[in-house]
Amino acid sequence: MTNYLVVTAMGADRPGIISKLARIASDCDCDIVDSRMALFGNEFTLIMMLSGPWSAITKFESSFPQLSVGLELMTVMKRTSKHTAQHFVSRLEITFNGKDQRGTMKRLTQFLDERSLDLAALRSHAEGTDEESTCEQTQTVILTINIPPKVELEKLEASIQELAADMSLNCSIRRMLDIEHPELND
Repeated sequence: MTNYLVVTAMGADRPGIISKLARIASDCDCDIVDSRMALFGNEFTLIMMLSGPWSAITKFESSFPQLSVGLELMTVMKRTSKHTAQHFVSRLEITFNGKDQRGTMKRLTQFLDERSLDLAALRSHAEGTDEESTCEQTQTVILTINIPPKVELEKLEASIQELAADMSLNCSIRRMLDIEHPELND
């Protein structure tokens, strides 16, 4: 039976961290089935999911703390199970961009929550010059949402465009998966 462990780590960015994490997973007979890494400021961040028999997962859980102390990483581990996919008829990738403004993420996620939409992925990035400059910062927010069968796709897309206009953001919507209209898929 395959078992799963989610591992998160954060610490100062320096060469070799990923190599050491991959090595300990391999040495403990775990497979890395999914992983994401990003840099925020000077901080390295990682989330990964490992799989293996309980003996391998337990070995990793007991070995990893010593490595994380040596690498000066803050870590969290949690046992989990394999993801069970829900039934969705479509997936949209929505890109918002425009002037960086406080509350954007709150309004976008509230919009999804009010419609019980499943947020599959979220990326947000602000760029521009520092606060002392006269240039405005711009922001880009990319949401990937799963659409359940009960949602009318055209009405949802119109509502998203209205929200973007109300927030003075540019918006593009890409259908990544459309079961009812397969000709629209990538």
